[in-house]
Amino acid sequence: MPGKTQQSNQQAPETQSGTRAGRELFKATTPFAVESVRTSWWLVGSTFVMLIASLVGAALAPGWPLRLLFSILSALLMVRTFITYHDYMHNAILPRSRFAWLLYRIYAAFALTPPRSWKKSHNYHHGHVGKVAVASVGAFPIMTTDMWRNASRSTRLGYRVERHPMTILAGYLTIFFFSVTLLPFIRNPARHWDSLLVLFGHIGLIAVLWVVGGFDVAFFVILLPMTIASTIGSYMFFAQHSFENMHVLPADAWTYYRAAMESSSYMKLNKVMRWFTGNIGYHHIHHLNVRIPFYRLPEAMEAIPELQSPVTITMSPRDILACFRCCLWDEGLQRMVSYREASEVAQAA
Repeated sequence: MPGKTQQSNQQAPETQSGTRAGRELFKATTPFAVESVRTSWWLVGSTFVMLIASLVGAALAPGWPLRLLFSILSALLMVRTFITYHDYMHNAILPRSRFAWLLYRIYAAFALTPPRSWKKSHNYHHGHVGKVAVASVGAFPIMTTDMWRNASRSTRLGYRVERHPMTILAGYLTIFFFSVTLLPFIRNPARHWDSLLVLFGHIGLIAVLWVVGGFDVAFFVILLPMTIASTIGSYMFFAQHSFENMHVLPADAWTYYRAAMESSSYMKLNKVMRWFTGNIGYHHIHHLNVRIPFYRLPEAMEAIPELQSPVTITMSPRDILACFRCCLWDEGLQRMVSYREASEVAQAA
């Protein structure tokens, strides 16, 4: 099996001071922003084969316990498959492959990620992460405590709903079906016509499975694994930009490089979950240089000392609760606070 690429032993260049930041740190990552096409195809191909095999198992396995097991495995493989799509859309892997173009267009319907909507919103996210934003465009909004106190009830309600844990738990419907697919088409049908194709494809697949195999086949093959995978993906995306000790940067201090290192976390996971999540936990490195293939992110962190001390979070219950308590940015305290903390600070002022 192909493993490390030919560039795996390259070391990043150093500045005279020995500590790099900003553009110098970005330049240090460029040796790792080179894919091995062979490795990319091995990892993409094997992931798709395993996913298809697992979905077939969820459809045909005897007895619901085994079908449930295959369905959960399919959900985890869906997360990994999505990361390969994510890297493809960033041109980090297989940018010149016509077969990859076709494969991921078909996949987009299955995963409710229309290419036009996804690319536009996700690129916007990369250019605005770590900024104050009332509206959610490709990311969850972040308001300051002052903005919160001056906001109307309807604005507060909308903000609470968008950042509520239930919105993330129901990510299959709230994020992927509605925000990523349906809403862009409603707002601009001419531009986002591919969203309509994705909706027809996704709903049509569920309908075919239901008619041919019954509700249980549609449930174990699409509905359950998509629900689990969407919840995992939605939470990871939320947590990697809403955590204790993150920085929300003012407009005059914001840079792409600072946002990567100060407004993006490193999610420490065990080896199994790192594999299923395609190393997306190395999120500070991904935001620093989106062209690094997912399988080279650990290499970059190992080789570059400045990347080895990020703000770290985990999937532990404590860290999950802490992420959900990070609701508003307090400019005075220079940290994220809960709604209750914001209210107590306002009352004490």
